[in-house]
Amino acid sequence: MLEQCRREAIALLLENSTPSGVLASARNDRSSARNYDAIFGRDAAICALGMAVSGEDSLVQAAEQGLLTLARHQAGNGQIPKYVKPETGEVDFWYAGCIDATLWWLIALHFLDRTHPRLTLAERLSQHAERALNWLSCQEHQGWHLLPQNEASDWADIMPRSGFVLYTNALWYWVKRLYQLPCTGETRRFAQQLFHPFDAAVPFQKRVRLMRHYIRNRSRSTPFMLSWVNLSAWGEEVDIFGNILAYLTGLGYPSDACRMVSAVVALRAHEPHPVRVVGVPIDEHSGVWRSYMARHRQNLPWQYHNGGAWPFVGGFWVMLLAALGEKAMAREELIKMAHSSRVNGWEFNEWFHGRSGEPMGMPRQSWNAAMYLLAGHSLTGDLRLII
Repeated sequence: MLEQCRREAIALLLENSTPSGVLASARNDRSSARNYDAIFGRDAAICALGMAVSGEDSLVQAAEQGLLTLARHQAGNGQIPKYVKPETGEVDFWYAGCIDATLWWLIALHFLDRTHPRLTLAERLSQHAERALNWLSCQEHQGWHLLPQNEASDWADIMPRSGFVLYTNALWYWVKRLYQLPCTGETRRFAQQLFHPFDAAVPFQKRVRLMRHYIRNRSRSTPFMLSWVNLSAWGEEVDIFGNILAYLTGLGYPSDACRMVSAVVALRAHEPHPVRVVGVPIDEHSGVWRSYMARHRQNLPWQYHNGGAWPFVGGFWVMLLAALGEKAMAREELIKMAHSSRVNGWEFNEWFHGRSGEPMGMPRQSWNAAMYLLAGHSLTGDLRLII
């Protein structure tokens, strides 16, 4: 099953590859209507991680071309686009700034250059990388060294997370470590103080103490880091993807990682498809519910970003388990990823309903295939995402 899924994943990525890079999903009328037949910043970058270890020269070339395409359409201020349609020249930057496309592009650039130095990507794209880092640095909070953002401005683009978002700052910490940026330690320290505010630490920064005070008075401690923190509001829906990235990148303390994994298992968020991206979905009666979450009837509870199960996130889940030494469990979860990929004749569905397990979203999704390759490599190869 594992080897067959690997072959099917490679075939899907070859099918979705174009001279400009890999598309988010296979071309059809439905995907074209929703712009999935484009080179997405975050999708192409995440795909590049798996394509880099695929052993297929054609996929490595497609990964390279995707990063080059995005660099050619980089904004003057350094931002990497949400998506590019090379055949029409359309370039989209979302609404208030698609912040994670730039972060993922930098991560993929570093990884592809490290795994395939003959491409000399870091040298060729050094000026683009410098502008991307400058765009991000200009947004960093100068006291806490975390990235703020507006709501619906990252991969969960119809979710109300705003202010300091765990997912985004896990990626920012990852980038800072890869590119040896200043104040990396401070980013980790303030992230711990804000996203995990129930420890015994007494922050020296007055405003951080105040925010922690609000949270501690109105919430209870859990094994999870908070999804987002903004003035006197915060997210308790449990961003499982954000938590996985936080511990995979080292933003969260290693001593807390196993408690978080046990809590994911207790929520059964890894069944039947690994892994559900939200532990406790936001419903229409919640104070943080937004009317736009019902757009296309996508982000209703247990669906899409609001509790759906995403196989590509399952790939990061497998890698975290492997990094924690849980190789047997990681292999079991990889097998479950293969079964999810096989649904409807190897459709690699975008996501599954968080309760029923029904396949939903776009079929033939590229990052599901790529992350299966990367997760499998993490169990068998010498994979170091972060130096």
